[in-house]
Parts: sequence; structure tokens; C-alpha cells
Amino acid sequence: MSSMVQEILAFVLTTSGWVLVSSTLPTEYWKVSSIDGSVITTVTFWSNLWKTCVTDSTGVTSCKEFPSLLALDGYIQACRGLMIAAVCLGFFGSIVALVGMKCTKIGGTDKNKANIACFAGVIFILSGICSLSSCSLYAHRITSEFFDPMFLAQKFELGAALFIGWAGSILCLLGGIMFCFSIADSFTKSHSQANYIYKGAASHSHISSYPRGQAKSVNQRPPPDYNNSSRTQHFDKNAYV
Repeated sequence: MSSMVQEILAFVLTTSGWVLVSSTLPTEYWKVSSIDGSVITTVTFWSNLWKTCVTDSTGVTSCKEFPSLLALDGYIQACRGLMIAAVCLGFFGSIVALVGMKCTKIGGTDKNKANIACFAGVIFILSGICSLSSCSLYAHRITSEFFDPMFLAQKFELGAALFIGWAGSILCLLGGIMFCFSIADSFTKSHSQANYIYKGAASHSHISSYPRGQAKSVNQRPPPDYNNSSRTQHFDKNAYV
């Protein structure tokens, strides 16, 4: 796979993942009340990072936003911060990726664009880690309360927003890793081209490796010795008879 195609595929994956992660913030169902062990359910409780709601049997929903930030549970505050960080990192990562991709005309030389694309991949990896940690932390709290036999309050189950967030996190991680691998392909091609140019130049400059005054040529022959030839050649008076 060429580096350009790899970068385009990575950009599609990371952008799709960032959109999914961003859509989890306004999604209502982060957790939904469990009906396990209940015969008749008249109301359904559900909540997200910003409010908690209840829906009765007639379909009427009543919501209440969390009144105080400091009065919230610690895991909700941590999930809020991680999700906001994931969305911001994904936004800046998309801009940096557009600059570093080879199919765009901005960013400078191929080496600079490869470095920028790798930096964008690192940003998307951090974005995926933040969103994955947020969804996993929220899900851990739900499951720990659900399987705790000493917890007697209302128990909840995993909502649809958690699965959407996990899917977006995985896409961001995969796309970010592909961006990081694209720089290796670029540097491998540039290194092979540099070796080819170096070997070609060395093949034409092999004579210059000798010291000055001692340069030799491949086709150089020793000068003829006329003195010896005159001695060896003897012509008498009957040579042409």
C-alpha cells in the first residue's frame, strides 16, 4: 500500500472516529435503569454526563440537570474532562493531518509533511485514549454497582453512548497508528533514493580515490621501452634477402 493511500485511509478512519466521539457528548443514554428482577416497570431512569431524566409509562420525560459541578461524583467530572479533551484533540488533529497529507499542496517538502502527518497520528492516538478511558471509566462504575450485592439503590445498564464512544475511540487509534506508520514508508523511500545516488556518484569518481600525483586509469599502459627494443632487435645484412 502506498503512503498516500495509507494516509487517505487513515484520515477517513480518524475523522469518522472523531465524529462518533463528538456525538457521544449530547447523546442522552449513557446509562439506563435495569429491569432485571422487576415484573412491572412504570418508569425508566436514564442519564448522561450533563443531566438525569425519568420517563413514565405514558412517555412523559422529566429531566434535571446537575446543579453543581463541585457536587458531582468524581468519575463524572473525570469523564467530562476526558471527553472534552478527546473532542478538542480530534479537531486539531484533523487540521494537522490535512497539512501533512501528501495529497495536499501545503506543508513544504515530503519530509516535513511526513513529520506533520506523524504528529497528527500522535494527536489522534491521544484523542482515542482519552475517549476510551472516559467510556471505560463510566462503564466500570455501572458494572461495579450492578454486580455489587450490597448495592441496594437503582441499578443501571450500559447505554448506547458508551458503545458509540468505544467504536469512535478504536477508529481514532487505528487511524493514528496508520499515520505514524506512513512516516516510516516515506523515510524508507528517501533513504533508498539517497543510497542509489551515492553509489552512482562513487562509480564515476573512483579515480579520485588515489593521492595526488598517483592517479591511475583503468586503460593506462606502461610506456614502451625503446632502449630494450633496440637491443633485442638485430638486423644483419641478410635480413631482407
